[in-house]
Amino acid sequence: MTTATVNKIIPFSSVDGTGNRTAIFLQGCGFNCQYCHNPETIHTCIHCGTCVPYCKPGALTFTEGRVRYDITQCVLCDECFHHCPHGASPRTRDLTAEQVMDEVRKNMPFIRGITVSGGECTRWRDFLVELLGMAKAEGLHTLLDSNGSYDFSADGELMRVCDGVMLDIKAWDGADHQRVTGQDNTMVLHNLRWLAEHGKLPEVRTVIVPELFDCAGTVRRVSETLAEFGCLDTRYKIICYRPMGVRAEFRGLTPPDRKLLEQLADLARSFGLRDVVIV
Repeated sequence: MTTATVNKIIPFSSVDGTGNRTAIFLQGCGFNCQYCHNPETIHTCIHCGTCVPYCKPGALTFTEGRVRYDITQCVLCDECFHHCPHGASPRTRDLTAEQVMDEVRKNMPFIRGITVSGGECTRWRDFLVELLGMAKAEGLHTLLDSNGSYDFSADGELMRVCDGVMLDIKAWDGADHQRVTGQDNTMVLHNLRWLAEHGKLPEVRTVIVPELFDCAGTVRRVSETLAEFGCLDTRYKIICYRPMGVRAEFRGLTPPDRKLLEQLADLARSFGLRDVVIV
């Protein structure tokens, strides 16, 4: 059995793909997006123990050189993350695919499927193959929520058990993408085209932060690509940047106004896209 470091499991979600789903969030991400709304999922705990004294409910203890997490005592106050000098969260569990599937089964038959997110879920590739295979065997629809840094075109085994990838396009221009995430986007754009061509792209998302990158140029190029491959029913989410949950050093970014969001949505629709939503 393969294991993954799990940040959290949401039993019922209506925003992580079509229908009611169980969403599994895995720990660790190779991107460092300035506007990340889940920064506690980026880094992995190095077990320094700094956070333990700040956990008043006693959900964290330090024994045998490791931080131990008791989920039954946790009140989700985030004090551990706020006091971590490494920007990591100790509030994780190392679970096997079977253990995660046991949690998923508690929600059946009230869910349509599962979505595995992060962090960046593809950092746990072998775990994904096993978990998604189990879910498919029980009749569940399977989705991945990815930043596109993994080459899906080279992994037929994973794509056989994955019904689709919800893909984040942070910025189209390479220099913009580097500024937003700290990483190159060549693989991201390759995945956009490959997933579109192979019918594995149910949703694309772009977070709109006008001062960080060319938002209109990104929406235009994404929409052109979706139209090129006939993906007119792929959902395109135009997401409003909000400072809630963002690391303190990046809270000075300016949220877009409604007028700009509407203009960008209309721009996407002008290419024939039928499912453009502002969130």
